Amino acid sequence: MLELTHLVTYLNTLLQASKIQDYCPNGLQVEGAANVQRLVAGVTASQQLLDAAIESDADAILVHHGYFWKNEPPCITGIRQQRLKKLLVNDISLLAYHLPLDMHPEYGNNVQLAKQLAWSVEAAALVRGQPPLVRSAELEQAWTGEQMQQHVQARLGREAMHIPADRPIKRIAWCTGAAQSSIGEAIALQADAYLTGEVSEATVHEARENNIHFFAAGHHATERYGVKALSEHLAQKFDLDCQFIDCDNPA
Repeated sequence: MLELTHLVTYLNTLLQASKIQDYCPNGLQVEGAANVQRLVAGVTASQQLLDAAIESDADAILVHHGYFWKNEPPCITGIRQQRLKKLLVNDISLLAYHLPLDMHPEYGNNVQLAKQLAWSVEAAALVRGQPPLVRSAELEQAWTGEQMQQHVQARLGREAMHIPADRPIKRIAWCTGAAQSSIGEAIALQADAYLTGEVSEATVHEARENNIHFFAAGHHATERYGVKALSEHLAQKFDLDCQFIDCDNPA
């Protein structure tokens, strides 16, 4: 059994949560029981994940997408009230790490996605004192866009939308989640292809006009691996009962 305060302090330090500007609070978002024996991890603190955690008799939930995002209505009504009530009534803590989990050099979403796709992550310089979100790698051999699409589908279990380009893929850049607007950084890195989770209307034109392959493999699908790796680390370090639950989302 682990004290909640100890767990929060460890994660905040490991992920350097206080040093990264974000769109939401990182760390302990909802306080539950004072001690943690069983932890459930997942991508998003949806009602489905909360119900699964309650069924598993969890003391804490660790997610990438938590609550209290900037520009959200401040009122606790509707599904927000239902979710928070579930946590409070069942004395379950919610810990959430957004950009700190994307960026982490070992357990981060971007690094873990690269491992899933068998890409060797290159060392990257700091950007304004923070690790960059967009990462890149040089492939051992050039691939066609169709080969890359098939590889991503085989590794992630779903078909990626592909905007093709008239060039082979030797350098790949990527950023998990909703990072389609960062395609410019991939172009600046002289990447032949850019992979992220989502796509916008403008992204299609930008990819075509810059002759760069673009892949949208799903926000959820690209961000499953960081929180899973982090929960496995916690299980080993603290002898916690940790369970990763993948509440699938096609988007």
